[in-house]
Amino acid sequence: MVNFSGIAIDSEAVVGWLTHEIRLREICQQVLNERIIASATQARNIDVTESEIQAEADRLRRERHLEHAEATLVWLADELMTVEDWEAGIYNRLLAQKLSERLFSDDIEHFFIQHRLDFERISLYKISVPYQQLAQELFYQIEESEISFYEAAHLYDIDEKRRFQCGYEGQVYRWSLPPETAAIVFGARLGNVLGPIKVEANYELLMAEGFTAAELTSQTRQEILDQMFQDWLARELNYMVHNHS
Repeated sequence: MVNFSGIAIDSEAVVGWLTHEIRLREICQQVLNERIIASATQARNIDVTESEIQAEADRLRRERHLEHAEATLVWLADELMTVEDWEAGIYNRLLAQKLSERLFSDDIEHFFIQHRLDFERISLYKISVPYQQLAQELFYQIEESEISFYEAAHLYDIDEKRRFQCGYEGQVYRWSLPPETAAIVFGARLGNVLGPIKVEANYELLMAEGFTAAELTSQTRQEILDQMFQDWLARELNYMVHNHS
């Protein structure tokens, strides 16, 4: 039973909503992932100390500008959590971090060397429209300098966020693009307009403005670690499910 602003909501209603929104499977996977992590950390004598939980709680309070204990309690109540709930969540996240480091920290550099090309990045601009004829017309207008790529993106892109950013998609890794698109983008001259490229139901024009060589930064290291850990969790979950079937 959950109390939301004085209104009681039973657990069945919460589960029903998750089911209808096609979220229940995702939540069940996360619950089982916690069991896998708890079992694996216990087997490896990995634990989280009270001081580590406190340090992380302090960091989260600073991040949320919760200067005083009273402000923290108000925020927790608004999120329908107790202090114990919050600390339990912090404990679980820190436990997962420690386990991922124990399992895979020694493999990150080797993985990066093997997949170095995948970690090249490019500053990508994109215009996505629903019609091939419109995409082709925009391509010609940009090529003839009748309109700039940025103006065309601001006027025509179907994605609201990109429209406001004049087509800026962000710094993207080679691995995050479909292989065919990655080959086109990373093989083109910077500033050239590419396309139209059909992607699902839409047509895209692309333009790259900057290239960043692969480098094992702290951010890249964490991304590799997170992916290796998620892959491991998926394998462990699959093993658990098959053993119970």
